[in-house]
Amino acid sequence: MLDKISEFYTKSFLLHGATSQGVGWKDVKSQDLRFEQLCKVISKQDEKRGITINDFGCGYGAMFKYLNDRFQIRRYYGYDICSDIIKAAKENNTYKNAVFIISPKVTHTADYSFISGTFTVKLATSTKIWTNYVKNTLIDISKKSRKGFAFNALTIYTDWASKDAYYADPIHFFTFCKQFISKYVSLINDYPLFEWTILVKKEEYYK
Repeated sequence: MLDKISEFYTKSFLLHGATSQGVGWKDVKSQDLRFEQLCKVISKQDEKRGITINDFGCGYGAMFKYLNDRFQIRRYYGYDICSDIIKAAKENNTYKNAVFIISPKVTHTADYSFISGTFTVKLATSTKIWTNYVKNTLIDISKKSRKGFAFNALTIYTDWASKDAYYADPIHFFTFCKQFISKYVSLINDYPLFEWTILVKKEEYYK
């Protein structure tokens, strides 16, 4: 399943390079708007002190640059399944606090974890199988996130749909996170993109 996804993104990246289009996004403006929503999971206290980050499905490292410009990042771990894209991420981000890893799973524990656009493309995988993959991934990443994590997905409330993309019900995933991961869950569904963002905070967030 993930081999096909890797092949899809590798082809797109080789065509467009280290750009938002190269990882399936429209433009930098919409990409930054997504990052802005995701970063709302970071506490006010942590905005001013050093934090560690997991970025699952990091692409060429665009979110690292966004985070590094705005927060004190002690360590950033970026994960992707595409070797060509990870190679570019390492070349484009030579900061000592950034580590890029070829992996289908998060392997380090960090204060916060982010999943931006990683669940968008499912190709021929059935919606049921992909939904189970998403849920299992969220549970795994929660275990690797001390204070919280945030993720986004395309919404089922859209004017059009691509057969290769995954569209998710925000209420379904809000309920899932509340029932199985944490009682501290927020849904952001009021920004001008056909998607939603969920913030999940852990007990440690409030200490």
